[in-house]
Amino acid sequence: MDLVDPSTLPPWFSEEDLAAYASLYEKSGFRFALQVPYRSLGIDCGITNPKVTAPTLLINGQKDYLLKFAGMEDYTRSEQLKHFVPDLDIVFLDEGNHFVHENLPKQEPFVGWLSADAI
Repeated sequence: MDLVDPSTLPPWFSEEDLAAYASLYEKSGFRFALQVPYRSLGIDCGITNPKVTAPTLLINGQKDYLLKFAGMEDYTRSEQLKHFVPDLDIVFLDEGNHFVHENLPKQEPFVGWLSADAI
């Protein structure tokens, strides 16, 4: 969805999709979706070392609205994430948005990284 113009839907998300998701939230509410993970950060899950040790690819769309939050783009582009994810590759796609994997599924970062020796 274009957050600048919320009256439009991306080509990969139909009105039927929107209606299906809306009906599910009408039944269950939206509280659980907000609890995972944002509202459950204080719950002890028994994780003592919160590092991701697997090879990891973070693909950001340059048009992602989250990058507009104060400090978010600088943090993402810095080496600070590698403290938690040491084997991290970060790619920014100029035309990508928050749902970059859906709006640009055939971009080289996906295909190339998945076929690389990283896995």
